[in-house]
Amino acid sequence: MKKGEKIVFGIIALLVLITVVNFTVLESVRHNSDKPMYPILTHFDFSVDGLRGYQLYQQSNCYSCHRAVGNGTSMGLSLDGLGSKHDVNYFYSFLKQPEQTYGAKTMDHGAPPKDAAYVSALPDPDLRVMAIFLSELKADQGSSSSFEPPKGESSFINAMLDMWAPDGWRSQYKDIRDWMKSNPQEGQHDGKH
Repeated sequence: MKKGEKIVFGIIALLVLITVVNFTVLESVRHNSDKPMYPILTHFDFSVDGLRGYQLYQQSNCYSCHRAVGNGTSMGLSLDGLGSKHDVNYFYSFLKQPEQTYGAKTMDHGAPPKDAAYVSALPDPDLRVMAIFLSELKADQGSSSSFEPPKGESSFINAMLDMWAPDGWRSQYKDIRDWMKSNPQEGQHDGKH
């Protein structure tokens, strides 16, 4: 090998070594820590029907595409926190008639030959408890799964608006944060948005 090639391979080997050491330290800290590294902003408190819906979710292998309750894959939409965006009726309608409810084509839900076409063919009581399960997957205000933005001022959101929003957008549109300040009771999400 030439001198330049040795230097390049040496730099690459050093970067790989640094990456492995950093990963090992991070995993060791994460594994030995009593508290999570990142705040957990999604939660659930299942009712009897919600628990039955969760069991159906597992039995129907929905976790092979979706993530819920911290388990499953990320091939499809993560379900954790969706209960803060929609109510039981929306979920029931989506499970029964996905594309009509969503208002557009879906990847796997809908009529055959779609992979998850079997979901809409489930018995009505099963669809109801699955809808309850989905509605009980809640997210804290400000999380990526929440309808509502973070409480208080956010320098990050303000900086992004200043950087990316067109001049004059405030005269055409209302900032939901301002609306929530002036309507504190209406700003509380009730699952019907």
